[in-house]
Amino acid sequence: MDFEANEIKEKGRLQPGKILMVDTEKGEIYYDGELKKQLAEAKPYKTWLANNRVELDELKSGRKVPHTVDNYDKLLRTFGYSREDIEKIIVPMCTGGAEPVGSMGNDTPLAVLSDRPQLLYNYFRQQFAQVTNPPIDPIREELVMSLEEYIGAVGNNILVPNESHCKMVRLNHPILTNTQLDLLCNIRYKGFNAVKLPMLFEAAKGREGLKSALDELCKKAEQSVTDGVNYIILSDKNVDEKLAPIPSLLAVSAVHHHLISVQKRVQTALVVETGEMREVMHAALLLGYGASAINPYMVFAILKELEDKHEIQLNYETARKNYVKSICKGLFKVMSKMGISTIRSYRGAKLFEAVGLDAELARTYFGGTTSNVGGIRLDEIARDSIAMHHQAFDQPVDGMLEHKGIYSFRKDGEKHAWNPETISTLQLATRLGSYKKFKEYSRMVDEKESPIFLRDFLTFRKQKSIPIEQVEPAEEIMKRFVTGAMSFGSISKEAHETMAMAMNKIHGRSNTGEGGEDPARFTPREDGLSLRSSIKQVASGRFGVTTEYLVNADEIQIKVAQGAKPGEGGQLPGYKVNDIIAKTRHSIPGISLISPPPHHDIYSIEDLAQLIFDLKNVNPKAEISVKLVSESGVGTIAAGVAKAKADRIVISGAEGGTGASPVSSIRYAGLPPELGLSETQQTLVMNSLRGQVRLQTDGQLKTGRDIILMALLGAEEFGFATSALIVLGCVMMRKCHMNTCPVGVATQDEELRKRFHGRHEYLVNFFTFLAEEVREHLAEMGYSKLDDIIGRTDLIVDKRTHGTQMTQIEQMATDQNLKNLHKSPKSVSSACHKYDLLDFSHLLHLPEQAAYTPIHHTTNQVHQIENVKDTDIILHAKGAIEFQQEVSLDYAIANTDRSVGAMLSGEIAKRYGNTGLPDHTLNIKFKGSAGQSFGAFLAHGVHFRLEGEANDYLGKGLSGGRISLMPPVRSTFVAEDNTIAGNTLLYGATSGEVYINGRVGERFCVRNSGAIAVVEGVGDHCCEYMTGGRVVVLGRTGRNFAAGMSGGVAYVWNKAGDFDYYCNMEMVELSLIEDSATRKELHELIRKHYHYTGSHLAGKMLDNWDKQVDEFIQIVPIEYKKVLQEEQMKKLQQKIAEMQRDY
Repeated sequence: MDFEANEIKEKGRLQPGKILMVDTEKGEIYYDGELKKQLAEAKPYKTWLANNRVELDELKSGRKVPHTVDNYDKLLRTFGYSREDIEKIIVPMCTGGAEPVGSMGNDTPLAVLSDRPQLLYNYFRQQFAQVTNPPIDPIREELVMSLEEYIGAVGNNILVPNESHCKMVRLNHPILTNTQLDLLCNIRYKGFNAVKLPMLFEAAKGREGLKSALDELCKKAEQSVTDGVNYIILSDKNVDEKLAPIPSLLAVSAVHHHLISVQKRVQTALVVETGEMREVMHAALLLGYGASAINPYMVFAILKELEDKHEIQLNYETARKNYVKSICKGLFKVMSKMGISTIRSYRGAKLFEAVGLDAELARTYFGGTTSNVGGIRLDEIARDSIAMHHQAFDQPVDGMLEHKGIYSFRKDGEKHAWNPETISTLQLATRLGSYKKFKEYSRMVDEKESPIFLRDFLTFRKQKSIPIEQVEPAEEIMKRFVTGAMSFGSISKEAHETMAMAMNKIHGRSNTGEGGEDPARFTPREDGLSLRSSIKQVASGRFGVTTEYLVNADEIQIKVAQGAKPGEGGQLPGYKVNDIIAKTRHSIPGISLISPPPHHDIYSIEDLAQLIFDLKNVNPKAEISVKLVSESGVGTIAAGVAKAKADRIVISGAEGGTGASPVSSIRYAGLPPELGLSETQQTLVMNSLRGQVRLQTDGQLKTGRDIILMALLGAEEFGFATSALIVLGCVMMRKCHMNTCPVGVATQDEELRKRFHGRHEYLVNFFTFLAEEVREHLAEMGYSKLDDIIGRTDLIVDKRTHGTQMTQIEQMATDQNLKNLHKSPKSVSSACHKYDLLDFSHLLHLPEQAAYTPIHHTTNQVHQIENVKDTDIILHAKGAIEFQQEVSLDYAIANTDRSVGAMLSGEIAKRYGNTGLPDHTLNIKFKGSAGQSFGAFLAHGVHFRLEGEANDYLGKGLSGGRISLMPPVRSTFVAEDNTIAGNTLLYGATSGEVYINGRVGERFCVRNSGAIAVVEGVGDHCCEYMTGGRVVVLGRTGRNFAAGMSGGVAYVWNKAGDFDYYCNMEMVELSLIEDSATRKELHELIRKHYHYTGSHLAGKMLDNWDKQVDEFIQIVPIEYKKVLQEEQMKKLQQKIAEMQRDY
């Protein structure tokens, strides 16, 4: 039902965390402030807290607590420390105060495939939010994040508040120093009491010893709660010759779940004193499975040792502070990936899944954590723990720890799929164009002696073979190949262009990666080669996403997550941003660019559907793809994405490469592509959605065999990134994040880039060889087309059971081991591998729906863009679009009209590129309530004037157009006090102007890189990540203004004088409007606002300008100011030089 404009009393919006109550009987509205005041004053909460709560930081004791441990060398080995742990993880954390950064993905075996003893932590993977419930940016939005932890008993009935609930110890964060733990153990007053229980078992008793120790521990914990203990400390400190530590994660989780099962969990808190925990993932796991606080005493001992040996140039106190700080930052990041902002909602939430854990074990001790391929039981956990204990106590301990070679290749270390042999053979084969040499490479990869990836256990049925001539040609197969989304910025211009050339030559597709593309690359060169990337990526940073960029794409890819660091944003440091990158990214050279973790216009599947609709309108010919990362649950998300009308879904494997990512994310987030792909394929088939999308996968794909196996699991298309870089010369030095790539592939350094010797012919050879290999396999299998085998998991066989590749002796050994496993645990010989326990039945399941519904792509998505308002506008604006004549039009608009202006702008950009039409060519007036994305990607020369109101995403990706918005003429409410448009307006705008006569919602001008906007009030997070343009706010702002803002300028009318409370001061400085040029600029912006919207407020300001201008504050990013000053200095020096020359 529509209201008359003069009937509306006020227009507002319900803000995050606010309450609104309507009493329909009394006809009254209650606002947030009064409701919360009533609740807060109901009981004397303040007095209760003052009398009962203990602040740990304020307690002192006379005892001296040592930082060292006895038996230091033995304990290091018991807990499996390696030189790498100390040099590559602990040292960077304690010197830099942040997690170490790595690059180039993870090509070492999964924990369950490795023959070395593993920490239990290594079997787990973090979960992360994709599309729905988006991740948070823990750095720029720190105000919502908290690691504060309260430990103590909650009492029985939390619903009836009383004073005893306040008996708590408050910790600022969950990492305890040795001194703090000592205090906790000894708080005697105010009725606190604690108990310490050992996490140890008798090494000689093996699995039975471990099981009985766990049972005993759970019993003791239950008894302690009955005895009224406020918190239990689980400790593995007293390891000796006989006693080995129970893995801390197993102990914590077992106790946590046992207490839940006997309904005693809330009456106590668990504190862990462990030598095992050393990195962020370990802390996250312990907290996620129920611990409230952790004391990593071995790390503190290592820090003390480093200080004593002068291996770090810091004293112990500083090193420890830095280490704790980096763990806290890391915890924020891990929580924020799931969209969780407080440690208290994360604790015990088990937001993990396991790879290589027995499902029964996961049910018994880990509360049913997902584990899809089975794996190790208590036997193997005990075996690994005892092996490490044995190394420490039964073998001579020499000074040097072993170097496990996990983060970079070592001859004696863990196996790497990309090693000197595979790299050099592949480079030689593709440079010589020798297929024979390529077969040597693929034999090395396919027949490696020990498995690294899950697919190494799989092979395919070879039925009646057919002659290779009957198989589809290599040219057809190569159309299915794409190269990875590596931005020009993470890799050099040369590498980026070489890839595009090669892919265009074989009719595959290369990807821009995030960050725009130089328009010069859109037109083919004289020699016929094209440098245009067919896939244009739209990432959360929206760098360089202009209308022109979008219309020059065959496929537009929405990057929801990245394989190597799902749920995280990225950052291109200022020193990498040179003139060319700054130009394509619409920013300023030398200023760092931040990509937020979430897309701020995708908080749900509906929002994703809207973005797909926007992009499809701008470029109806392009296919829209969505890139997800493999995790359990990705199938459900993919089904939503298919319903949201994506044409293609990419499932990225977690082992893929990256230009820079925290090391813990590379190792511990996301699953191998096999698992995510098969889940997606099965879910789509079961919901009859598979036929309308194409599936693509990537993640360490190397040979024709990999391609065939991925096709059998459901993929139509295949992505190559690391392998493509290796063909172009990459030698896996893993220095991408340091800008020091010795072969000029992943660097912006002018000198190093001269060392790049890659050529597009090498890549053409590589992809041709891959296609030929695929043809050979297809012929062996008896199929003529790749399409015939897609999704046919019934053709996959498990090498372990069907010894197709095994000799008879190996086969007998395996059978014997499997028999042994079913007998008594003691007879398990050392020859038994952990991976014999894996179970691929879930992975290879073929849903029954496959009998009557498509299992590969058969039909195209129906996008329903034929009847949008733009089709009519384009028809009537023909004179303007084709002949640049002035045209004025009038339309009524309703909120079902979405993305108005997008298709029109696409038509303009196809003809005139980013220049658009001359100013004032096309003027369109709308009346009514506009739907989402009004004026999205609006091109230059178009002016939309809306009288009414607008929904979310107005002016998204604005590319030069002008939008003015004002309330209906007959409305009676005061414009500047009422909300007139929704959230996330001008997200990723690159140029253009917007004037809004009224207040707007959250995240106004996020990632604006060049548009001008004037508005009369904003919600939280205004100007977040802004890198250019001007924003004027004539009214109140929300909190966290200018977070992550690195460029552009904002002006805020600070009438109340409290703006500094609302501003995030991390990257900006505030000043009054002092110099005449700035005053002039601001006056001109407000004058234009008055001119286009007739704003009453702007009129009043202009009338009384000299007084009003003093109430404004200017917000300028520090980095931006510095760069501008440097430029001014350069100009001045040039002038001086010119004057000197003239004399």
